[in-house]
Amino acid sequence: MKEKHSDPDFPLAWTKMTDEEKKEAFEKSEEYRKFLSVAKTEREVVDWYKGKLTGKKYHFQEFMNKSISISRLGSESLESGINIIVSHIDSPRLDLKPNPLYEDSGLAFLKTHYYGGIKKYQWVSRPLALHCFLIDGNGEKKHIVIGENQKDPVFTINDLLPHLSHKVQDDKKIQDAIPGEKLNLLVSSLPDETKNEESVKKAVLSFLKDNYGVSFKDLLCAECEIVPSGEALDVGFDRSMIGGYGQDDRISAFCSFKAFEEATDPKKACMVLMLDKEEIGSSGDTGADSIILEDAVHELLKSSYKNVSYSTIRQTMRKSFCISADVACALNPDYPEVLEKNNAAKLGHGITVVKYAGSRGKSGTNDAHAETISKIRGIFDSSNVVWQIGELGKVDEGGGGTVAKFISYWGIPTIDCGTPVLSMHSPFEISHKADIFQTIKGFKAFYLS
Repeated sequence: MKEKHSDPDFPLAWTKMTDEEKKEAFEKSEEYRKFLSVAKTEREVVDWYKGKLTGKKYHFQEFMNKSISISRLGSESLESGINIIVSHIDSPRLDLKPNPLYEDSGLAFLKTHYYGGIKKYQWVSRPLALHCFLIDGNGEKKHIVIGENQKDPVFTINDLLPHLSHKVQDDKKIQDAIPGEKLNLLVSSLPDETKNEESVKKAVLSFLKDNYGVSFKDLLCAECEIVPSGEALDVGFDRSMIGGYGQDDRISAFCSFKAFEEATDPKKACMVLMLDKEEIGSSGDTGADSIILEDAVHELLKSSYKNVSYSTIRQTMRKSFCISADVACALNPDYPEVLEKNNAAKLGHGITVVKYAGSRGKSGTNDAHAETISKIRGIFDSSNVVWQIGELGKVDEGGGGTVAKFISYWGIPTIDCGTPVLSMHSPFEISHKADIFQTIKGFKAFYLS
């Protein structure tokens, strides 16, 4: 007999919203859809929000143009701590290898190395775009995007026809059917006859030089990300959902900044922290496993105090409170067996509170204390935020991590909290507009607490 899942304590968010809130949910989701369509890399997200800071009396600090902190002071002294919402703005994707360009059988390709957890078969036979940042030999910074404008060409990765894939792909496990070394981006097929060249590879280099001023050595030093081409889209007859790339975790970045903007008169100082490298373990100088948070707190303290000691930084962090804003795994009705339904988030049922992440015995997670969960519950309930409880899969099924453990390292009470998403880590993730609204509402209530 099929297990039913109907919990009156976690209702459909839409039924608990006023007509004005429903209208607002669609308006804010449209703003989010436009953001998601444009800001597809970490640098593009940082640039997007730097543009939002013009003329605003916020304190902000960027790190290598890939992470950013945005803060404002509250009516209380900084000694009472900071309300922090941290998200990550990197997403699973394909990166170009350092020496990517080659030619085979009259076709030119770019070799890739996947970044983060992807299902490789989802990235073949689909239109892809190239987002590149580089510094040329003259020190000039260049941001090149090809494949997003309707007039642009797109790129793709070839798959094998079903008539011939029986031995090579079909008999293999799904994760082995498309080897990583075969994720090669098809980029050109014609030689440059105007230069009497027969090589397609040379024609590509000539094209890049003539059109973008990019040399072979510039390409070797470039930071190029391959992402799905095209805009995020409304999903469903009722347009109640949004489908698009990078919602893990740019939906949290969007909701946290939107809430930050709306929380105009907070008691405590507020901070939005958007970080890089979460999908590969939060390492490096732009990830959560660095001193970015400490630097951000230090900079904010310097705006109020002449001399800031390390002891003051630590005391401020100790009195702070943090939401680790990351998407939650929504229940997929076609695959209910991987989730324990009483503890599974559902699309359209509001912002999700996640006590712990990790895998198999809570390995590698921040396990929020009762005091921490009680505090966030009180904030949400007092502001009529529709929220639910979730976890990432059955106990022995798998799991994953967030940045929460790196924030709690500093002695800051931290809890995972975010928007439920279907098809997570795919090129077309699905979110619900009611959940986006409730996430912004919940984050705003947190900033004002």
